[in-house]
Amino acid sequence: MDAALAAPGTDAQARQAYAFQQERMRRMRLDFSLDEAQAKAAVRRSIPDLREAEFKAWDDAGLIEHLDIDGQRRWFNRAPNNLFLLSEEASQRRPADKRISRPGPYERLGPHHAEVIAASDRSGRNSVSPRRIRVTQSITVKADAVPAGETVRAWIPYPRAIPGQQENIRWLGSVPDGAQVAPEDTLQRTAYLERTAVAGTPTEFSVNYEVTISARRFVIDPDKVLPTPSDPALAPFLAQRAPHVVFTPALRAFSRKVVGNETNPYRVARKLFDAVDQIPWGGAREYSTISNISDYALHAGHADCGQQTLLLVTLLRLNGIPARWQSGMVYSDDAVGYNNLHDWGAMYLAPYGWVPMDVTTGALDSSVPAERDFYFGGIDAYRIAFNDDYSRALVPAKQHFRSETVDLQRGEVEWKGGNLYFNQWQYDFQTQVLPLEGQ
Repeated sequence: MDAALAAPGTDAQARQAYAFQQERMRRMRLDFSLDEAQAKAAVRRSIPDLREAEFKAWDDAGLIEHLDIDGQRRWFNRAPNNLFLLSEEASQRRPADKRISRPGPYERLGPHHAEVIAASDRSGRNSVSPRRIRVTQSITVKADAVPAGETVRAWIPYPRAIPGQQENIRWLGSVPDGAQVAPEDTLQRTAYLERTAVAGTPTEFSVNYEVTISARRFVIDPDKVLPTPSDPALAPFLAQRAPHVVFTPALRAFSRKVVGNETNPYRVARKLFDAVDQIPWGGAREYSTISNISDYALHAGHADCGQQTLLLVTLLRLNGIPARWQSGMVYSDDAVGYNNLHDWGAMYLAPYGWVPMDVTTGALDSSVPAERDFYFGGIDAYRIAFNDDYSRALVPAKQHFRSETVDLQRGEVEWKGGNLYFNQWQYDFQTQVLPLEGQ
């Protein structure tokens, strides 16, 4: 690549591609920064008497994610923590007080799920239990990450109205003033801001707004589900979209094994949802470092929410079921104070239309079908969507490579000298639950 970039005959498109691959390798080195001694030390923080043979066995089994880079084995920064999510044997080697799982408040069955089910049954509506929230999201660029006097450009995620899901968006303001909010139809919508860097001082940006978010619940009768109609509007959601939604031979084989002879779209989707739900959750490397995310999720032995969602979207499309991506942030009631990045999706089941799905939260621990299957055809009211697709252009356009080439939850930052990667700035996301109007 160095030789190609130095050659005068290399065209602009090829130069851009080579430059991004070099940037991708740089990012991979940041993700896979642990040498063997550091990786073992990280595991020993949970297993003080770790045996060499144990580490080797877990590593050989792919439970401690690594790459060989320039002839040296390097371990993923989050792999030592992921080990205890992927291996019951490793988890049992930790002290009892370190084996406690702390999922998000809506990743386990709780009062909100009962509220949504009851409201849906009572009203017959598929949009219920609204929450009004005030959001402040910010980006703080590290001092001197950009030379003094230069313009820093920031894109902060901003929601678009989605009927029945998130509505009544009210802009409150930004720091600095003058944010440029992307058009409503922008699938990865942002508020764009500029500010001049000051020597020795962090550069801060923030947006503030209110939005009403509702839970969704569709009560689906599998026997009433029809084949996908021949509708041009659905065609994009049945298609492959390289590099992350590709019907590879391995994915086709996995699909045949899971689906068998089933043809009912609901039951096909259910089989695929259950199969992907079985993939253990693990902290993810940066998406920009992965060449095909659905293939990665199929083979890595673990996956996070976006990786599982892209795998399920790909499998559904392969089986003639329209599927699409959605992502943003999850939040909680003020007393809980929880928020996190999250990705989920939707599938089209005729005659019900687009219905939500969250394969990462997956089946809830209940013998009651309405509770167990809450996230197969439903979502809670504690999530805000910023993205209705992945890898879509920002408005205004970014001049340099994005830090996140697939998703958009934390934001993006650059200056004329290049992109500012995630290690050069921090984001923050805060919510306040407000009284609903008229209550």
